[in-house]
Amino acid sequence: MNNNRQIRIRYLFMVVFISTIIFSSTTMINGFTNVVYGQTNTTQSNSTQVNFTNATKLVNIQDIPLKKVHVGDIDIAYKVFGKGDPILLISPAQAGMNSWEPSTLSVLSSNHTVTVFDNRGVGNTTTGTKPFSIQQFANDTAGLMDALKIQKAGVLGYSMGSFVAQQLAVTHPEKVNRLILIASSCGGKEGIPINSPELDAAQKNYFKKVANGTAFTRQEVIEAMSFNMGSGWLKLHPNFSETISIPEFTQPKDFFHGITIDNNLKQTKASEGWRATNWNGVCDELTKLSIPTLIMTGTDDIPVPALNSLVIAGKIPGAWLIQFKNAGHALPNQYPDEFNKVLETFLSTIK
Repeated sequence: MNNNRQIRIRYLFMVVFISTIIFSSTTMINGFTNVVYGQTNTTQSNSTQVNFTNATKLVNIQDIPLKKVHVGDIDIAYKVFGKGDPILLISPAQAGMNSWEPSTLSVLSSNHTVTVFDNRGVGNTTTGTKPFSIQQFANDTAGLMDALKIQKAGVLGYSMGSFVAQQLAVTHPEKVNRLILIASSCGGKEGIPINSPELDAAQKNYFKKVANGTAFTRQEVIEAMSFNMGSGWLKLHPNFSETISIPEFTQPKDFFHGITIDNNLKQTKASEGWRATNWNGVCDELTKLSIPTLIMTGTDDIPVPALNSLVIAGKIPGAWLIQFKNAGHALPNQYPDEFNKVLETFLSTIK
């Protein structure tokens, strides 16, 4: 468990660092309607530590055999576990298949055959020769489904992974029967940019340190993770910075474990292209979708403002929208129990 926890701490830092680059540059409820606003029970946990999970019998992703399959110009590394209808998980930028919250994997695999994989140029998946783009990542994902003989599946995408999931659903609608978007934006002119001078200043500092190969301080790691958690969660956990255990990997190369700096920049550029205002994004194309869709966001998400999820929910007919009060960009890790309950409700209700 300690190894999994260290992976997620590193991931929480990594995703906020990448998100600042990307976005500065350009209680369960009783009933669901077309658009639903949910709040977490803020009195449920008063722990001063990150609530990584309270679940038992967790899936240990490290114990699942890694496999590879050739798709186009790359070899994609993946893992499959569980039993039931297929569901495919698409990771955020720079994060590999091992970064998913274990309790979520346990919940999903209890009734689904879960496939997780490393995106192009990440972890054990090769880089290939084709230019990085969200469209290319979606094509890679479609190719993986073909190679594994998955005709149709539920698709869950988180952060940049949610961009890929949307593009996959738009480009290959025949392959997606349920769509789950976490901390998402439909990109282009209708995307809502961040508005945080503090985050912008921190991002410039992180950039400089990566360029110089300079170690991050403990306070900088805490700062980056705090941006990922959001102000509401931090108020509920005032001793967060005192109690969090920072593993001994403060060099930039350690935080970006499993991806080269070159591929890091390529993924960043791909995500910048998604959020650029010189195109329309996929916002209007989402109106053509006729698949059940769940959208989840934290009300305090700084890297991908929650208003982006409202835009998406307004585009996809019949979409479910759940907003988690006092959650930031890291909502699956901040409130895993509530997050998993929403997933279970959606997947068991929508057949």
